[in-house]
Amino acid sequence: MSAATASSARRSRWAISFADLLLLLLGFFVMLQASGQRKDAMLAQVRAQFGGRAAAQATEIRAAELFQPGEAMLTPAGDARLKALGARFAKGRERLEVSSRGSDSGRQRFDGWDLAAARLGAVARALKDAGVGRDRLAIRGLDQLDGESGKGQVLRIVAGEATR
Repeated sequence: MSAATASSARRSRWAISFADLLLLLLGFFVMLQASGQRKDAMLAQVRAQFGGRAAAQATEIRAAELFQPGEAMLTPAGDARLKALGARFAKGRERLEVSSRGSDSGRQRFDGWDLAAARLGAVARALKDAGVGRDRLAIRGLDQLDGESGKGQVLRIVAGEATR
């Protein structure tokens, strides 16, 4: 083997390793995208494998279980459920993130977007009234994609890192 051939082989060795890395990353992202609704659980497992903190568990509640149909007013059962949830988080110091996925069709005063936003605010207000500090609450946004058709709007409350 000539010196020029050996030198060329050594220079291209890094390219093979780099291509392997890129293919592994591509495979990971394809698998992540294909996992759909299990994405959060999958990321938590990957984070745990690399020594990261386990992600906090999320509480998901269908809006239909909390609110009057087509309205952003809590039912008595919904109000009691959010008070119990707020009491559970009131003594802690973690940040709570309230978000919404999907939407219900508005029948009376609201269209789908306004209804989802109003309900998101109502949940945050109920948690604040139950003793969760306003500085610990974050409202994150509306995801219009309804991953599990027929479920309508699903509200999600995630406990994150502690506030200082």
